[in-house]
Amino acid sequence: MRDPDFGSPEVMTRRGWWLVVLNVLIPGSAQILSGNRRLGRFGLGATLTMWALIVVAALTGLLWRQALLWLTIGGGWVSWVVLTLIQVLCYAYALLWIVLTFDTLRIVRLVRIKNYARIAIPLVAVLVVALCGSGAASAATIVASSRTAITTLFGSGGPSLPPSDGYYNVLLLGADSGAGRDSMRFDSISVVSVNAETGKVTIFGIPRDMPNVPFAAGPMHDAYPNGFTAHDDENCGWGAGINQLTNAVEVCHSGKSYYPDAKAHGSTPSIEATKAAAEGVLGITIPYYVFLDMNDFARLVDALGGVDMDVKERLPEGGPPPGSGAKDVNTWATGWIEPGKQHMNGDTAQWYARSRYTTSDFDRMLRQRQLQEAILKQFTPQNVLTHFSEIAKAGTAMVNTDLPQDKLPEFVDLMMKAKQQSVQAVELTPANGVDEFTPDWNQIHQMVKTALHPTPSPTPTH
Repeated sequence: MRDPDFGSPEVMTRRGWWLVVLNVLIPGSAQILSGNRRLGRFGLGATLTMWALIVVAALTGLLWRQALLWLTIGGGWVSWVVLTLIQVLCYAYALLWIVLTFDTLRIVRLVRIKNYARIAIPLVAVLVVALCGSGAASAATIVASSRTAITTLFGSGGPSLPPSDGYYNVLLLGADSGAGRDSMRFDSISVVSVNAETGKVTIFGIPRDMPNVPFAAGPMHDAYPNGFTAHDDENCGWGAGINQLTNAVEVCHSGKSYYPDAKAHGSTPSIEATKAAAEGVLGITIPYYVFLDMNDFARLVDALGGVDMDVKERLPEGGPPPGSGAKDVNTWATGWIEPGKQHMNGDTAQWYARSRYTTSDFDRMLRQRQLQEAILKQFTPQNVLTHFSEIAKAGTAMVNTDLPQDKLPEFVDLMMKAKQQSVQAVELTPANGVDEFTPDWNQIHQMVKTALHPTPSPTPTH
């Protein structure tokens, strides 16, 4: 390799191919055999170090996954440093590989090989390094997107708390906002309960217009000890529905300061009030929330490649002009979602979740739950890695939460367990025996208790 027969094109061509192959398989080895050995030792050392780090990471992921997750996503500033270091190493190694490749072409001595190889060898070498280099660059981009998403979403999370009665309970809110609305109101309200041991997920759907809701102990309970009531003030909302709490705490609180520390914990007074209401309705402790801005919902669905849905009835897209009512749907519908199985893009999925003028709010709650489950199915490792940057951008645009970063490793583990099980949905609707106008809170508490802590079936005796 180092002292070939320079006068033989056949020997030099074989030598050239070997050097290119070695540069691809073990970067740095071509220089050690036939070029600048100092550069070769540096390249080979970097290659072996990179392999060792990958092997250590893989073994840690298999044998001690919590440690790997803590280092990369759950360790606060430690995770930021680790992800930044990984990004720098990926870019540096990609640059080193490019340098080694062009140095390999130098020591091939292209002028002394056969004519066809003078084009083929450089072409193959450049194509391979471009492919491998783009892979390293993509890995660096994924790492950067992860760091940004983690910092943006979980940078101001609330306190880290243990599970309550064996469950992590998270308030899931969808925003009903847009041009011409007087305030942000929560169009979709549900609570996701995740079993802290098994990962089993139960979702409780709360109708957005559920009236006179009780509150758990706190400022809202002090202000409304007999449940949330409608305001007489015309500036304070339209009634006593749970989705009117934004008006009560942020628009017409008569100078009272509800939840003054909410912003410091990554929340808002209206979200904290809705947490207190959901706790009163369900009889469970809800420390965290996830807020989804429906205006960016379509971006997430598109980033995931769409969702598959089975539409049961024809649904209109769009809504009537303000004040016109919803009588003649054909005059204002901008399109229709037809019955049957279909693959929806983000815009169609958004209308599927929000359409309500030809069906009841309870029907819409069911569709939203179906859509949530369909989206969860799309979060496969292959899909997430393929569209990671788009998913991260859409997620940071549409999601706000007070989930603490140090809980992420545990939640990731629970999510992996949850994907192996079916989701249990409990809707607080007339179809499940809940009176929509005068709910029986004790009855609902019992429904929740039964769903989360079912009585074990008796062991059969022989």
